[in-house]
Amino acid sequence: MQHSLFGPLIAHPTHMELSLFSPAFDDGQEIPVNFTDEAEDISPPLEWSNVPDGTREFAMICEDPDAPQSEPFVHWVVYNISPTTTQLPEGLLPVERLDAPIRADQGINSFGKLGYNGPMPPRGHGVHRYLFKIYALDTELGLAPGASKSALLKAMEGHLLNEGLLIGVFERKAHSSQDEPRKRVIAA
Repeated sequence: MQHSLFGPLIAHPTHMELSLFSPAFDDGQEIPVNFTDEAEDISPPLEWSNVPDGTREFAMICEDPDAPQSEPFVHWVVYNISPTTTQLPEGLLPVERLDAPIRADQGINSFGKLGYNGPMPPRGHGVHRYLFKIYALDTELGLAPGASKSALLKAMEGHLLNEGLLIGVFERKAHSSQDEPRKRVIAA
C-alpha cells in the first residue's frame, strides 16, 4: 500500500509515478514572477507523463501549505481534463469550462474566484511552497464546473490511479525603503 497526498492508494507495481513538470520552473525552484499576483498572475505551463492505463480523467490542485491558516490555501482547482491531454498551456482563462486549447473545468479557489490565482504570500512571511498535484482517475467524475477542492477530493475518493507532484516556491520580500514613495525635498 502506498499513500497518496490525501490518503491510501493501492499501488500498481508496474506503473511509474505520474511525472509532473513545468517548462517555466524546475521542481523545488522559484516560480517566475509573471505567474504570481505581483505581475501578470497567469497560470504556468504544466506537462505530465507516465500516464497509467485506464485513465479516464485528470484533475489538478495547486495549494500553499505554508499559508498562515489552518488549511492549505488553494490557488487552483482544475478537473474533467481529457485523458488524452498531457499538458496545460500557459495563461488559461479564468472561466468555468474550457473548450480550447484543452477541455477542462475549473473550480473555486481560496480567493473565492474561478481558475488560477498565483502566489501572493504575506510580505516578510518567508518562502512558501506551492504544490501542483496532478491526479489520474479511473472514471469521469461528472463534477459540475465551479466545484471546491473539498468537493473534488470527495468525488475522487476510490478513483485514484496515480498522482504526480511539482513544487514551486515563492517569497515576497519585506517592504524596503525603495518600495516607499520618495518624498520630494525642497531646499529652503
